[in-house]
Amino acid sequence: MTNHNTVDVVVIGAGVIGLAIARRLAIAGRSVVITEQEAEIGTATSARNSEVIHAGIYYRDTPLKAQLCIAGRHALYAYCKARRIPHRRTGKLIVAFTPQEVPVLDRIRADAVDVGVDDLIMLSGDDARVLEPALLCAAALFSPSTGIIDSHSYMTALLADAEADGALLARRTKVARLTQYNDSHWGVHIEGAGEPIVFAEHIIIASGHGAQPLAKATQGMPASSIPPQHFARGHYFAYHGRHPFTRLIYPVPVPGGLGTHLTLDLAGNARFGPDVEWINGVDYRFGPDREQAFATAARRIWPGLDPSRLHPDYCGIRPKLSAAGESTADFSICGKSEHGLKGVVALYGMESPGLTASLAIADRVAHEFGIGN
Repeated sequence: MTNHNTVDVVVIGAGVIGLAIARRLAIAGRSVVITEQEAEIGTATSARNSEVIHAGIYYRDTPLKAQLCIAGRHALYAYCKARRIPHRRTGKLIVAFTPQEVPVLDRIRADAVDVGVDDLIMLSGDDARVLEPALLCAAALFSPSTGIIDSHSYMTALLADAEADGALLARRTKVARLTQYNDSHWGVHIEGAGEPIVFAEHIIIASGHGAQPLAKATQGMPASSIPPQHFARGHYFAYHGRHPFTRLIYPVPVPGGLGTHLTLDLAGNARFGPDVEWINGVDYRFGPDREQAFATAARRIWPGLDPSRLHPDYCGIRPKLSAAGESTADFSICGKSEHGLKGVVALYGMESPGLTASLAIADRVAHEFGIGN
């Protein structure tokens, strides 16, 4: 092992969370290499989502998500303002379409207050229509802290900050396995190479869908520390044409997700999604025959919608730690106390609200290694 191929940290995965961690550690003065198996940054989960800045409403039973979402939301709004990243604090309405759903809103509000989200406002159906006249509902919860962000601009800014402090990005570099070389360093092996391409004191496994497979290929990693892996595909439909909404509109949550909702991009265009389809692996092909179900869900939000203007847009796949029918799992950030390996942090199940929580997750990982501000 020679000095020229030894660094302090290798971050595996250049999605939004990996980039946030790399930035945090580079600013702290560590030498950082980021590896990304694709040609561009953030092309998987980080690019295939609703681009929503979440308030932290739904996470009473997942305390790590709650803590990191709320802290991350404050940090993200401040970062967007400082770096002039396109974003907008649109606000969100969670809607009870029928009187029978109103108690669900009461429970959501109480749960949100329990985790520290204290700005939700209960609205009657008439009050909700003052904000969104096209909406027909029995009641709604208004979240003024919810917003939208240009996720690609955000990731570009994170990478620029990291590189300004010396971090290096290796594209088209798929890490195949990690080996222990002594008590203080790890060897990083890529596909097709026998010897490590770099040695590092710290390894961050932030590779999304690839986190569990890489953990299994990490020397000494106990199988018992690696959580099960599940995949939930969500489809999005774009609405081509004018629409009457200025805020995000969500139904009450459904098993596995938040329900098919209406979100806006920064140009004001509307899209509906995602639904939840449990699949067996990473497959971004758009599922067939989904138009009718989407039209039905979208018309609950907007009865005047023209279904002929709904068109398939894209789909994303959530890296889930819970299977269909199970309670939603929390984020899993595994360090030495969980797996016994010095210098390795593995991040599993980094689904929503991972984008919102990314800066807080980066702080959490830095503290795992005893790295302060």
